[in-house]
Amino acid sequence: MEDREKILDGVTVVDLSTFVTGGFCSTMLANQGAEVIKIEQPGYGDAIRHTGPPFVDGESPYYWTVNYGKRSLELDLKNPTAKEVLYELASEADIFIQNFRPGTAARLDVDYESIAEHNEGIIYLAISAFGQTGPWRERSGYDLLIQGMSGIMSVTGESGRRPVKVGLPMTDLVTAMWAAFGATAALYRRQSTGDGEYIDLGMLESALPWLTKQAGQVFAGSEPRRMGTKDPVLAPYQTFETEDSYINICILNEKLWGELCAVIDRPDLPADDRFETNADRVEHLEELETELESTLRTKTTDEWIEIIAEDGGVPAGPVFDVEEALNNPQVEAREALTEIEHPELGDIPVIEHPLKFDRAESGFELPPPLLGEHNREVLREAGYSDAELDEMEAAGVFGERDSGA
Repeated sequence: MEDREKILDGVTVVDLSTFVTGGFCSTMLANQGAEVIKIEQPGYGDAIRHTGPPFVDGESPYYWTVNYGKRSLELDLKNPTAKEVLYELASEADIFIQNFRPGTAARLDVDYESIAEHNEGIIYLAISAFGQTGPWRERSGYDLLIQGMSGIMSVTGESGRRPVKVGLPMTDLVTAMWAAFGATAALYRRQSTGDGEYIDLGMLESALPWLTKQAGQVFAGSEPRRMGTKDPVLAPYQTFETEDSYINICILNEKLWGELCAVIDRPDLPADDRFETNADRVEHLEELETELESTLRTKTTDEWIEIIAEDGGVPAGPVFDVEEALNNPQVEAREALTEIEHPELGDIPVIEHPLKFDRAESGFELPPPLLGEHNREVLREAGYSDAELDEMEAAGVFGERDSGA
């Protein structure tokens, strides 16, 4: 516990991305200590700023959750001077992120070759829907499209009903996590080789490794299907109705199955040939659901949680709404939801990231930035004088907000 610096202290990120795939990546890096300079379109900024309702005094809370810990610099990348400023920043940076459609970065002269001319050691992340190669490379893509094309929607929802997307922007966030993993892996390699890196990351490919058990079914010649909350290879592993709401129960082996049946006073079930082994139960999912739900409907969810999880030690839990998920004794004890001071709104909520290191700090030091909040601050640190900044502002190089008088 002697050295409590953040692991990415000293790492600088220049982030040109919009929305989530790059934005959540760079906020993950900021949480670990990286300095993130968010480059935004003057006067409009990252489009995620305008995503809502809801808004809080004109600010999108969704924007907050993807942009904690950054500084905002407006740059008009069609302005030659702004482009030189970007190159200057990139020359001192460690990681460069963009999520333009393939071809756009080259047209703006911010592709890997252009940036590497100014910094051979840069770790360059090019994030797109389908990657930089292949027949679909120039298609645009967002989470809904990728959930559909990755097979996720085909196995999400109730049997016999239309496909459903996961309620979160899952493939955006999955891609962001691959991006952060790729960037830190490349940083590690650069420590020993001195080499920079170019990383081509596509959303579709980012989602495919997460298919795991459903892909395993395909490999074995079977067809994955929509099963609601049921699991294709484990039973019971699903949501059941109780007297007042729902309960999730997760049985992964025969020991837990026996323990569940004991605590809910159904010793007849393990003795039933249909439910003796996991394979038997998977084969008789409907009958199993009927039997278990007939018992679980006799008590409330809280009563069953006490019996099954607290006293019985069997994996079970309630189905929380989002407010309950963010506000409960466990989240409070782990300090997973905190606050940070916003320059215009006072304290705003922060969902902390989960990595708790024993020998390093983590966490956000800055609120999500206002558009152009750090225009002059960042550029002064890059060596520009106030007179030069006045000229640049007058020429439209960056926006009009001035935080650094």
